[in-house]
Amino acid sequence: MNGLLALFQIPELKKRLLFTIGMLAVYRFGVFVSTPGVDVDKIRQMFESNANTLFGLINLFSGGALEQFSIFTLGISPYITVSIIIQLLTPSFPHLENLKKEGDAGRRVITRYTRQGTILLALFQSYMIARALESKGLATPSLSFELVTMITLTAGTAFVMWLGEQITERGLGNGTSLIIFAGIAARMPSVFGSTVELARTGEVSPFTIIALILFSLFSIYAIVYVERAHRKIPVQYPRRMVGKRMTQAQTQYMPLKLNMTGVIPPIFASAILMVPATLVTVLPGADLSAFGKFFTPGSWGYEGIYVALIVLFSFFYTAVVFNPTEVADNLKKNGGFIPLVRPGAETADYLYAVLTRLTLWGAIYISLVCVLPQVIYLQMGASQFAYVFGGTAVLIVVGVTLDTASQIESMLVARNYEAFMSKNSKVRGGAGSASYTRNRLVRR
Repeated sequence: MNGLLALFQIPELKKRLLFTIGMLAVYRFGVFVSTPGVDVDKIRQMFESNANTLFGLINLFSGGALEQFSIFTLGISPYITVSIIIQLLTPSFPHLENLKKEGDAGRRVITRYTRQGTILLALFQSYMIARALESKGLATPSLSFELVTMITLTAGTAFVMWLGEQITERGLGNGTSLIIFAGIAARMPSVFGSTVELARTGEVSPFTIIALILFSLFSIYAIVYVERAHRKIPVQYPRRMVGKRMTQAQTQYMPLKLNMTGVIPPIFASAILMVPATLVTVLPGADLSAFGKFFTPGSWGYEGIYVALIVLFSFFYTAVVFNPTEVADNLKKNGGFIPLVRPGAETADYLYAVLTRLTLWGAIYISLVCVLPQVIYLQMGASQFAYVFGGTAVLIVVGVTLDTASQIESMLVARNYEAFMSKNSKVRGGAGSASYTRNRLVRR
């Protein structure tokens, strides 16, 4: 609470916080602006008949934009999909690999490629959606409707992408994750209220509601506990000369988080699973009920594919964010070493082995958190509660909250450190002046 109150006492953090809230408010407002030329009531009816399939998860991540068929229907999903594709292709294409090694300049070029790919993918998806609406009788077939839908949905995706980048640059936290967080968190109060209403009307027993609340609190506690867990690897630095001073030998620790990938694997896995759902909706005469039986959250088919994708992206993204060979080279250049491990290649192999074990346990943890609560809630008969308070949604909400809180704490520590150093330099300057005056008096 002290840190939260400090946000409003520091002008820079207050400005960033208000900017983030303002951008998220703009996003939530756009969710309720429907695309022109579409019968929204019929789309809601179609969505309600398929709400217990993967479409419910798509609607959750879009913050309700799917059932509104708003200008933000595609949301941030095309941007995430293109980001996955570029990251997968980077090791295979020397041009992308060289750009990655060029630092900020190369990252700006990769970001430009990602934006361009997002626009192209949004144009394709919006065109297929327009054709699907025409084939199902939800819109009047015409070239003008297809063009308007393509322009509207693509512009909405570009605007959401711009909002995310602005939040990342001028606000607090990761913009893309915060947009997904806003869509999930906005639906939590209404779903919780409707679940309590079911208990009041007698459709769900009060004991079931108590069990849902207790298990949700336990899930949140477990997520926070594991997200803070890390493996400490000791690193020793021998005595060495720094300038004209001899530093003492010291031991530091390299912390490796159990879940180094955060909420990226479930977000990427969900984005991949949305592709077949989109393809089925655009195919004329497609049987959505047969598709829904296989891709219903809680079914063996859906959960098996989901877990496999989470494990895959956990190992892939860990390799992206942490390079054992590079870390080992940096330790060797700075004179550091891990006890009982030789510097260089052996250190890299040791870090790789530790990282592999941590990633395996992290992938198992993410899979259990994303699958187990949702299956339990569905078995209790609380389907809406399972979508909004299921493992995936809660993991994203809690993970984004912890990451944003860590960024705020880092800013507070940096500001306090700068203020301390400034004050300390003034004290040293004053003491030096007093000492100089005293020495002059002694000499006199």
